[in-house]
Amino acid sequence: MDFPKIKSEAVADWERFRNNQKTHILVGTATCGRAAGAIDVLDTLMQKIEQRGIDAEIAQVGCMGHCYAEPLVIISKPGSPAIIYGYVTTGMASVLVDNCLLKDDPCLEFALGALEENELIPTIYDMPRFEYENRLILRNCGDIDPQNINHYIVNGGYAALESIFKMTQEDVIDQIKKSGLRGRGGGGFSTGQKWEITKNAGGKSTYVICNADEGDPGAFMDRAVLESDPHSVIEGMIIAAYAVGAAQGYVYVRAEYPLAVETVQHAIDQAKDMGFLGQSIMGSKFNFEIEVFRGSGAFVCGEETALIASIEGKRGMPHNRPPYPATEGLFGMPTVVNNVKTFATVPLIIENGADWFSAIGTESSKGTAVFALAGKVVNTGLVEVPMGTTLRNVINDVGGGVPHHKKFKAVQIGGPSGGCLPESALDLPVDFDSLKEAGAIFGSGGMVVLDEDNCMVEAARYFLDFTQKESCGKCTMCRLGTKHMLDMLQEIVNGNGKMEYLELLTDLAEDIEEGSLCALGKTAPNPVLTTLRYFHDEYEAHIIEKRCPALQCKNLIAYYILPDKCERSCDACVGVCTAEAIFSGKKRIKVVDQDKCVKCDTCVAACPPEYNAIIRMSPASSVPETEKRPEKAKK
Repeated sequence: MDFPKIKSEAVADWERFRNNQKTHILVGTATCGRAAGAIDVLDTLMQKIEQRGIDAEIAQVGCMGHCYAEPLVIISKPGSPAIIYGYVTTGMASVLVDNCLLKDDPCLEFALGALEENELIPTIYDMPRFEYENRLILRNCGDIDPQNINHYIVNGGYAALESIFKMTQEDVIDQIKKSGLRGRGGGGFSTGQKWEITKNAGGKSTYVICNADEGDPGAFMDRAVLESDPHSVIEGMIIAAYAVGAAQGYVYVRAEYPLAVETVQHAIDQAKDMGFLGQSIMGSKFNFEIEVFRGSGAFVCGEETALIASIEGKRGMPHNRPPYPATEGLFGMPTVVNNVKTFATVPLIIENGADWFSAIGTESSKGTAVFALAGKVVNTGLVEVPMGTTLRNVINDVGGGVPHHKKFKAVQIGGPSGGCLPESALDLPVDFDSLKEAGAIFGSGGMVVLDEDNCMVEAARYFLDFTQKESCGKCTMCRLGTKHMLDMLQEIVNGNGKMEYLELLTDLAEDIEEGSLCALGKTAPNPVLTTLRYFHDEYEAHIIEKRCPALQCKNLIAYYILPDKCERSCDACVGVCTAEAIFSGKKRIKVVDQDKCVKCDTCVAACPPEYNAIIRMSPASSVPETEKRPEKAKK
């Protein structure tokens, strides 16, 4: 293979696309953008540009990270800084074509910010938010067309693959070991050590599996990488296969990610056509094939032994370890199983060296961490920061803090099996070990922010409900223990809890951890344990006072209408109440019939903000005078 020639052709293709003398437009069309209407925006832009006869290049790119502002469009005109536009509608797209492209009006009223010019073309990564980040895994996301392999090549793609053929297998593994790279799927095991064990296992066949079975509520990091920069994952898998002597690989991705499946398959086909996959890769004697395997969505299949069973056509259930997959995995053969983000990091380490990578992060956690920032935070989206960055920096500096002037209460980190950490933990560094000491786990990278309106007992119940339903049922303690814990939590949020439940919850949590085979069961009680540890007073309020401090638990709240704020001629709340629980009392002041109220919160949303007359309160609290002696209207 003549790789310099391939790269030269890729550069020419890139320069045609990113010609400084030509207007070009990038539209973010990953799943987050599509959900917000990016395809309609793209169609409008293309139609208007064709109608107006404008000479402009338009391309679809992946997730830019600013998911809160989707759909996102970047317009770069010759001689002007690129401008990123957020919350773009089809109507705005038409205005951008007529005013920004045809005239000199930059339409700054729609802009999120202007991007400083660099030696090529400005990208989203020049925006101020990214000064807090260090984008390695997400290096190309939102900047290249994931459907065009040339865009990946011109940005350094497959250079690391070319270089490994001058190295021995031991040299490659040694570089990964020296770098300190730990698995980004949540376990945090040394990647180089895993590869070394697999290589030395000596099986007749060896396999490499990319675990893309991302199922955590609020997590979308792996999906975004696969949709935005699939070749980085493929290149990492090929390097791993060379290091351990594998001839076959699988990308295990859930079928609920159709765009990711389509993008990865297209990238695999392109890589084979170019000679980076298949037989005699890049002119060497090394052969490696990759197949996309679509999972059916079982959360437990994120556990490597359950995932392997699924590929083998068996029910996705974990098995005892040892033996570990590194020595006895797929079809009983040595198998490397790594996460999407782990594989995407590998080419950078080979290209830049182990010392370069190990200089980023902390002593025990090297490199960067990618988080899907969700929940009660201003700037939801993808975040990549150096290991050791504090939670406060991630939430406040990158995420923009809690919206609507609400008070921060907790952050749920590590997925549904992670822990809920309070404000006092915000200065904890983000790394594998610090989070574990605080009672949470690093997990695959989900981070959900909770504010003062969230009930921590209900939050624990919600996450445990998820893991309990996703249990494969193999382990008795996981199957029944989590059910008993969930029943007690349900009793507490219903106002029927007992103080002895708190000790029983802790005891059961310890038993479940000891009696479960896989990480799903072992970590399922984490939300309960951390909320008991940091928010014990909320449990006591529910049990002793029969009160939900956050006014979220339905059985412990009631809706009241303030007589001094109710506008007598307004019937907004009456009109939306499907339970017919609101009627006119004395002097036409609206009154809530507590026996009929289903606490759906619809009346609160319907009440005009200038009145703000409907409140949630604890039934034990003092109530408006009109509510104590309601006078029902005559029918």
